[in-house]
Amino acid sequence: MNVLKMRKAVLKEAVKRFPWLANVTLYGCLFAGGDFVHQMIAQREEMDWKHTRNVAIVAISFHGNFNYFWLRALESRFPGKSPGMLFRKLLLDQSFASPLATSVFYTGVSFLENKDDVFEDWREKFLNTYKVR
Repeated sequence: MNVLKMRKAVLKEAVKRFPWLANVTLYGCLFAGGDFVHQMIAQREEMDWKHTRNVAIVAISFHGNFNYFWLRALESRFPGKSPGMLFRKLLLDQSFASPLATSVFYTGVSFLENKDDVFEDWREKFLNTYKVR
């Protein structure tokens, strides 16, 4: 077995054995990576690594945990993949989880950046973000 196949097998086993940890880690990496790409596309003079760190902290401390348990709860309450069940899950996700997660993101990052008004970014960006989701 070559090294790449072995690494893949170990990673798959770790994800199966520790799904919560894998989920939280993935959210942290995806959010931090997204912020990094956003800053690169915006062609900033310097990377704002503190902002990327704050995005990762919010993703790891809230988003990874919330989504892991939220999706498990949805599946437990509305099991299956029938159109009716999928519609219920989608409706709840978009009407409850999405606004909550978006709100926590903007206010959480603002809080970590010690902004005087932690709701300023939320007021400016929430509606556009929610419309895109």
